[in-house]
Amino acid sequence: MQEKLREAIELFEEVMIFGAEHVMRSVDIDIWHEYSPEQIQVLKILSASGPMSNGQLAAVQGVHKSAVSTRLKKLEDKGLVSSDRDPADQRAKVIRVTEAGSEILKRSDEAIYQSVENLFGGKISEQELDAFIGTFRKLKDILRFKEM
Repeated sequence: MQEKLREAIELFEEVMIFGAEHVMRSVDIDIWHEYSPEQIQVLKILSASGPMSNGQLAAVQGVHKSAVSTRLKKLEDKGLVSSDRDPADQRAKVIRVTEAGSEILKRSDEAIYQSVENLFGGKISEQELDAFIGTFRKLKDILRFKEM
């Protein structure tokens, strides 16, 4: 089991590395010239997880709070995120995606989808996709449970 898990982890890392490289090379849409991958990732995290603090966002991205603050400032200046005082702690702010931010994220996601569909179309069966989806749903549930 340990060797299979090690292989799965290595394969996952390689897919992430080469998948990101493929997408960055093959997707050429205007928003990717205007926003960095890290900024798009901020929108993705906030969209998936809901409003969160700078510190929480920094922890999820695995970076220092100052890096997140810089990204958030740029996104807020462009109207893609907004910040409000946390009702539970007036000293803290919570960041959320705006409607404009959701639209940018939607365009980015569609471009990524098209790129991946072009790459994998006809090379992966529906049964393989079902197995992939089942495995990743389970992993997501495990990871979400660990956060609690």
